[in-house]
Amino acid sequence: MSTIKDVARLARVSVGTVSRYLNGYTVSEKNRLKIEKAIQQLDFKINPVARSLKTNRSMTVAVLVPALANIFSMSVIEGVERFLDQYGYSLIVCDSEGDVEKEKAKLQFVKDKYVDGVIIMPTTNVGSHVYEIMGREFPVVLIDRLVDDEEFDAVVVDNTNAAYDAVEHLVINGHRQIGIITGPDNISTSRERYKGYQRVLDDYGISIEEEYELHGDYTIDTGYFLMKKLMQLDRPPTAVFVSNYEMTIGAIMAINDIGIQVPEQVSIIGFDQLELSKVIKPSLSVVVQPMETIGQKAAEILYRRMRGDRKDFPLMVRLKAQLYEGKSVKNIALK
Repeated sequence: MSTIKDVARLARVSVGTVSRYLNGYTVSEKNRLKIEKAIQQLDFKINPVARSLKTNRSMTVAVLVPALANIFSMSVIEGVERFLDQYGYSLIVCDSEGDVEKEKAKLQFVKDKYVDGVIIMPTTNVGSHVYEIMGREFPVVLIDRLVDDEEFDAVVVDNTNAAYDAVEHLVINGHRQIGIITGPDNISTSRERYKGYQRVLDDYGISIEEEYELHGDYTIDTGYFLMKKLMQLDRPPTAVFVSNYEMTIGAIMAINDIGIQVPEQVSIIGFDQLELSKVIKPSLSVVVQPMETIGQKAAEILYRRMRGDRKDFPLMVRLKAQLYEGKSVKNIALK
């Protein structure tokens, strides 16, 4: 079995340089290439148990999300893995199922596994339990959602302006009766997207109709139920903004079941999954989040923290979303 000394000898670098590379520290590009070539030629395998005992690091990172079986979570996780893989880290992925008690249990689980850091999409706007379980010096980065009671590093999307752009697009196309299907009040993304919706209506002097403002729970079922509710109003909206992916799917299912034509009878803008928006006929206008980039940026910050770099804590990174204009919005401005 090859040893670290064999790798160093074949690569013609010091044992210390090989050790730094294996433990995730930066080495020169020239040395990195030589070490990787030597590792491949010798079929060198790292003993993770021995390395953990020696370095006090497990080379594992936990990712906690409230729902694993959706495109957003999977894309973010892919971004995390793609970045950390180059430094030899493995992922432990946990699904809290949107339950804060399960989130606490999962945090305790990964703590017992001696992970080196945690990337978490919080289930609610409360985050004190994260520090209570993991400790205040432990590397933690929030993704997608913020909490109200503690400071963390975080990577999120500029949700307010993303929603503003979407709803403004409806206004520019002549719509004044605009409904929104948004999420729970205790989730920051929901509050921010709702704020963007309200801000557009205020800026354009459009009265806010309470019956057009419906709150769901970011699931397909509530998207379905609430879209039906909007369409069954005596004076239904001419356009609807649905503020997350699962509820967008539910809303489209409801429209199909009712037999309403898009955009002839109602215009709609959804959230996320550009590929699916192109499959739906007519193509759906959607707000597209940089999902993989969210994961990558979170992993970059976490990697720095795991190496002891606490500079600029707490760091907030806000990424810009893009409005993809499909054919699901009718221009009624000239009517």
